[in-house]
Amino acid sequence: MSPVVSKTANAEPPVPTVDEVSRIAEITNPFIRNLQITQCYSELSAAIAARTGPVANWCTFATWASKQAGQTIRTEDLKRTLAALLDKEPGLGEALSLIARLAKQLGAAQTAEQIRQSALGSLVAAAAERAGNAVSRGNKKVFEEIGRLFASFLAHCIYDPVYNKAHIDAFCSQLKPGNPPDGQEYLRRAFTRYYASLFETDVKKKAEAQFLANIEIGFHEQNRLQPEIFESLNTADIDPKWVKNNLLAILFPNTRFNSSPGLFLISFFRKTAILDHAIEALVQRAQHLLRKMLTGRLMSLTFPPDLRLQLGRDLLAAYPASLLQVTNQDLLALLAIVDPTRDSVLQSGATDWADLKERMHYITDLFRCYHENAHLFNPAFSKEQVALLKAGKLPPGRL
Repeated sequence: MSPVVSKTANAEPPVPTVDEVSRIAEITNPFIRNLQITQCYSELSAAIAARTGPVANWCTFATWASKQAGQTIRTEDLKRTLAALLDKEPGLGEALSLIARLAKQLGAAQTAEQIRQSALGSLVAAAAERAGNAVSRGNKKVFEEIGRLFASFLAHCIYDPVYNKAHIDAFCSQLKPGNPPDGQEYLRRAFTRYYASLFETDVKKKAEAQFLANIEIGFHEQNRLQPEIFESLNTADIDPKWVKNNLLAILFPNTRFNSSPGLFLISFFRKTAILDHAIEALVQRAQHLLRKMLTGRLMSLTFPPDLRLQLGRDLLAAYPASLLQVTNQDLLALLAIVDPTRDSVLQSGATDWADLKERMHYITDLFRCYHENAHLFNPAFSKEQVALLKAGKLPPGRL
């Protein structure tokens, strides 16, 4: 691979390096890691746009997808939201009240309302933790592969003053042959197109090549993420035993369950099975509601300045003039695979986000509609928040 070509020392914005991507991917705190991933995507996006012009690249969209993922990864926010929604469901009241009565009979010191909230919190925690873990793994998985490649592309190819086939060939030599999820053929195609588009003078041809590259990376990414997406959308399948054990730890914090009183208490629970049945009833009644709430939370995306997209609904935006009608034959061929309503946003909403075909249909139209949207280059965080998150701290305020 060719030597690193860097921008001038006073250039803005900062250009993330491969080493920086690797460092971020290794952060163990999932909250800080997600925030730094989001900021890194924003910096990668801006650095690419400085060379290609203010049109969205894959990192541009990844910035806002990663920021949205952070809402799920930071499970405390998700827990509060889910608990507030569940608390309004009258169908759960009977099950929660029964658990509160049983706990009081067994000696719980909390009030009935506190016990209700503890039971509700244990239920929500089970779903939120699983969802947060799945989304966090996916966030890291994609970043350490694709984020690293963009940093490498910036270092070795994007600042070439003229087309240099040896540079792009050397870059692509690191990519594995074959289709996703294991192969990286679509990434090879995408970065080859990104590179060629740098030297394309025809505005429409340039736009189509950039759009096609975005879809190709999106197609690879979504294939790779399929296990984590499926898991995150099915986290409402809660184990009642986990809920029970968590609730016991809250209600009887000073009880050692390996001591005689603890064994007696457990024996009593098992003997009567009343608490078990009450918790199972609560879980069964709540699972459908939790799945619906989690799906709604996961299937939303916020774009600046204040656009909230519901991924299950058709997009309402229009295609930019440069992509209103496409002529690139490779683009037409891929659209025939991923966009069953080509040249229209009708039926773009994904009713089942776990379905790869439905997901790609929505993403393709999303990339096309917002290809030239300047708002997508807004900062993901304030300067004060960036300084703190880069120092490894969780910034205050809206994230």
